[in-house]
Amino acid sequence: MILILSSLMILSIHDSIVDIIEWNRLKKFQNFKNVKFKLSMVSELPEPARRFFKFSIKEGTPLLTVAEIEMSGKFSLGTKEKPNYKEMKASQILASPEGFIWTLHLPGLIPISGSDTAKWTRFRILHLFPVARMGNDLDHTKSAFGRYVAESVFWTPAAVLPNDHIKWKQIDHDTVRVTIEKDGLFQDVDIKVNEEGCPIEVTFLRWSNANVNKQFQLQPFGGKPSNFKEVQGFKIPFHVEAANLYGTKDEFFFFKADINKIQFLNH
Repeated sequence: MILILSSLMILSIHDSIVDIIEWNRLKKFQNFKNVKFKLSMVSELPEPARRFFKFSIKEGTPLLTVAEIEMSGKFSLGTKEKPNYKEMKASQILASPEGFIWTLHLPGLIPISGSDTAKWTRFRILHLFPVARMGNDLDHTKSAFGRYVAESVFWTPAAVLPNDHIKWKQIDHDTVRVTIEKDGLFQDVDIKVNEEGCPIEVTFLRWSNANVNKQFQLQPFGGKPSNFKEVQGFKIPFHVEAANLYGTKDEFFFFKADINKIQFLNH
């Protein structure tokens, strides 16, 4: 028993160190070239996209693309019928399209903690006993890619400005689609904006096994941002709710987050 506990403790310490290494790696993707936003940068985009950027990025804002985020809220450990929401605290670094790391803590009599990244998902109870340990395969990579590039629409809008790997297409009067490519991965994300350009709905087809068959497939995923505040020249939603099977009869909002702090690294 002592040998098993010692091994689990060593594994936990190892994972914590790897989390720190990955966090610091992602920090290095911040753009420090002092390029500042101009509306002319998006003048050739479809009108709803221009509306989105005019709302989301103040003219003259340095185009910082990496953010550190602290959040709280509710995270479901159950199903739509029995959601079993738990109070959560989490920290995240978002560096789309390079990656992300999200560290989660669910307090309680039996606390759950761990991290989710583009490379792995690792969670344990009592900070010691693994309850989920997966990743390093194409299914995980595709699923994670969909998550963090969609989150960049919420929290790091400078990261979705058009370039050779980011294209925009109009869907209807208030909806625009951004397609992001990285290392052979492609993800379409649809953004619905109001008349001011504020995003009110973000949807996409995500590669996911969050379904009754627990099999990976493309399925609807969506988020609703609200409570926008300006941070370092960016208008960011401080409340986001996300759902698997978004827009279907099985829609389930498993994630309800309030941002406590967000900062764009500038040094």
